Amino acid sequence: MSSKDNSEASESAQTDGVTDAQVPQEIARLGKAYHNRRNVNIIVDSCADFAQGVAERLGVKVIEFSYVGPDGEHLDDNWRSQTPHEFYEGMRKSKGFHYTTAAVTPGSYLDCFEEAAKEGTPTLYLAFTAGLSSSFYAAEQAAQYVRDKHPDFELYVLDNVCPSSAAELLAIECVHQASMGLTARQLFEWAKDARYFVHGYFTIDDMKILAAGGRIPPAAANIGGKLDVKPELSFDTSGSLTVNGMCRGRKKALRALVQEFRDNYSHDPSLPIGIMSADAEHDADWLEGQIRKEKGCEDITVIRSSIGPTLGAHVGSGMVAIVFWGTDRREKMSLSDRIAHKVRGGDPDTKQ
Repeated sequence: MSSKDNSEASESAQTDGVTDAQVPQEIARLGKAYHNRRNVNIIVDSCADFAQGVAERLGVKVIEFSYVGPDGEHLDDNWRSQTPHEFYEGMRKSKGFHYTTAAVTPGSYLDCFEEAAKEGTPTLYLAFTAGLSSSFYAAEQAAQYVRDKHPDFELYVLDNVCPSSAAELLAIECVHQASMGLTARQLFEWAKDARYFVHGYFTIDDMKILAAGGRIPPAAANIGGKLDVKPELSFDTSGSLTVNGMCRGRKKALRALVQEFRDNYSHDPSLPIGIMSADAEHDADWLEGQIRKEKGCEDITVIRSSIGPTLGAHVGSGMVAIVFWGTDRREKMSLSDRIAHKVRGGDPDTKQ
């Protein structure tokens, strides 16, 4: 991760081997404020792809998802057991073996929510989007059990509809809002609207990944590979993957990410942006350099992180992404999507 102000962080205390000096100054500051006024307990999961040390500084609990590699099942533990390069190099060398993931069961969530109920602080779980996993429904099932068992305990579950480090940005600002005094219910309502203002755009290196996920026909992936076509992707208002366009060559795909930033950025330098990659740091460096050339972005806080194994199992090595606060993504919905959104009461993903 990087920030021009990293060297100004004020403390050298360590959490999981990460010092305050390695965490963006704004994040360390928010972490202190949050712990001074801990009126809401915030939980996320490992699909938020937090940069190392950030969740710990903010006092955010992370539920670890799992994945299966050639040597069995592992936890997505924010790179404590291996480095991003080791993971993605393992994928490259595992010819013929496809890394897999599975939805989290209600029982896994139950342990976490029961622990929160015993502690007693009103709690908000920002769940990995239902647009990409059924885990959200397992979380809601477990949450309802805990609500029934502990009727005086406030527990809210919200589909973040913005996967990977876009979810990290949402969680960081939730911490900020909690530190400013929002109650758990108020924070739930705030995040329910705010999640649509977080954008994410990315490209991947191998179109066969899209074919494996059913996003494009295998024949198209083969032709695209031969023509060196790279996709530019995002996620819609349900959190599902969308293909924004196809670019001839990697560099054009990366430039498309920069253009998306120009077209949709909020121009609020007080909010950090995120740049992440799947073992493609050189391209991530290039992307950060281009963003810092944009007016008003010279000194913006940039949180650098790596795509974790849970999502990495589905995108492969070479993914590069940018996430940031921007325009309301609902404004780009099609007419049919707007009607469906209205029918669902303006809240398509959340039960409470």
